[in-house]
Amino acid sequence: MLTPIALVLLSQAGSWTWSPKIASKGEFDKLAGVTDVPYRMAHVRFMIDRRQGNRIYYIDSRNDRHHREFANHLYLSLESEQTFFANNTLKENRRFVLGWLAYQSPVKQWTYEFWDGDQITPDLLRLTHRIVKDTFFASVSFKPNSVRQEEVSNSLGIPRVLVREIMRSQKYQPLNLGFGIGRLRIVNKSEEVADAGPEDIVVLADTPAGAPPVAGLIFAQPTTPLSHLGLLARGWKIPSATIVGALDLFKHLEGKLVAYRTEPGEFHLHLAEPEQISVWEAAKAKQRRLSSPKLDISVTKLASLSQQTAADSVAYGAKSANLGEVMHAGLAGVTVPNGFTLPFSAYERFVHANHLDEKIREAMNDATENGTLRRARLKALRESFCAGSIPGDLAREILARAKSEFGDKGVFVRSSTNSEDLPNFSGAGLYSTVPNVKGPDALLAAVRTVWSSVWNDDAYLARERAGIDHRRVAMAVLIQEGVPSESSGVTITANPFDAGDEGAVYISAKRGLGIRVVDGKKVPEQIVFHVGSNAVLVLTRSDEDSLLAFDPKGGVMEVPTAPQRAVLSDSLVRRLATASLALQRIFGNKPQDIEWAVVGEKIFILQSRPYARS
Repeated sequence: MLTPIALVLLSQAGSWTWSPKIASKGEFDKLAGVTDVPYRMAHVRFMIDRRQGNRIYYIDSRNDRHHREFANHLYLSLESEQTFFANNTLKENRRFVLGWLAYQSPVKQWTYEFWDGDQITPDLLRLTHRIVKDTFFASVSFKPNSVRQEEVSNSLGIPRVLVREIMRSQKYQPLNLGFGIGRLRIVNKSEEVADAGPEDIVVLADTPAGAPPVAGLIFAQPTTPLSHLGLLARGWKIPSATIVGALDLFKHLEGKLVAYRTEPGEFHLHLAEPEQISVWEAAKAKQRRLSSPKLDISVTKLASLSQQTAADSVAYGAKSANLGEVMHAGLAGVTVPNGFTLPFSAYERFVHANHLDEKIREAMNDATENGTLRRARLKALRESFCAGSIPGDLAREILARAKSEFGDKGVFVRSSTNSEDLPNFSGAGLYSTVPNVKGPDALLAAVRTVWSSVWNDDAYLARERAGIDHRRVAMAVLIQEGVPSESSGVTITANPFDAGDEGAVYISAKRGLGIRVVDGKKVPEQIVFHVGSNAVLVLTRSDEDSLLAFDPKGGVMEVPTAPQRAVLSDSLVRRLATASLALQRIFGNKPQDIEWAVVGEKIFILQSRPYARS
């Protein structure tokens, strides 16, 4: 209930309600709007009018109208949206200070904050803190929404709550939005996840390297949307989220049939209702129609990336062909490492030359319901690939080409299939890459390893779930100059945490080689860059105490590093974002999932693929 003084002070301006003071939680709720991103959060906009003795207006925020509309309605300003916005967020001598108050439930603190691009000054921040503190019923802290705002507030002595502190304390983080029904299965040891199946909702105590397709994933420890399992969940189109404490929260439901839904600000997990079970049973019984990926085995040329464009994906795979497209675009400020690609026809020739056709058929016949038998059969098939002989003329051509292009430098031997980057199947993280390969024998062995990864267990099961005809799957092999990355990662030209955040670029980065960026074991540095405001927001700092670097003898080695220091500078973040948005324009202005590496000031693009939204 509102206090008597609040009833007097609460003012009406047409359809606008505002108050010069908020004296209780009830008064806050009277004015508060609610957002579901990144979690359910009540908030109230405020405006400080410096021309009227620093008068503060706590504004009715139960709609999506902006500060400017409020100022216009009260005839405090008649400026247009653009002029009002520029004058009161970008200038030091502004009339109005524009912000909002919110309760940050993960850290149980009230905060005030500004638009991430607001060029707030130390004096204006001190003023805001004093006025909000004097007119709000509870203790408040400043929440910086950009690196610049964090730096401005560093020495002011005002209480703060940083975004990364909130992220660390957040109990729920959706990784992929969706709905699923299955039996709740708690997996306490990573190796036990291999026994899970498509009818399980799996709760993971730890983050395993991979998993078979399931009906839903719940991580009991923080991970990221770009972890290997996060990417698999997106490809499987299943609900996936971090829910801290999930092991205890859902123990009473273990073994029971549950319905699980992930939404932007909250999740729902409960016993499945009879009508939901009926739909689930019907879906299980429905036969899946096979889809056949495009495949051209008439092309036999070992083509340089510079000789490929996106249209060549039917012969060289999407990864390789897209890199060729990027190379042709000649974007300023980025480099694609040189490389050449063995086409799909080389894979087919190897399979026939080593009589692997029959072994593939046998493995497919056995790789069905029995998980243990399936894994054993597929492992045996991969071993047969690795033990096979590459036809002599092809082997000689590969080695001569590699010697001519790379000399004694280490190379990355990378997968590029016709069963990834499809409209309804990303295939991300399913196939193998062999890093820093040195020497002729090691190079031919790496090619065989990449070919064999068509039959990785994760890849087989993901294709099975998507209804992709295994018999039409082929592997091209990209042999590419190795980049001794000082930092590396993935950029998404969208915000994976908030689909409505237009103009956002998300960056996940780690020191050293990028092999660990998607393993999900450690939290990377996560950054959101907003194009419109030019603001950099750090969500998390990397907590890794080691990095991967090239071993001079070949392969990689682990090197100690200092955790918590910044991986990327703000200027590098902006350059990566600019380059990523340029890549998006090359590929039809569709959001992209981009793999990159940095050496010194040089940015290398290692992959660009469509980003599959939830």
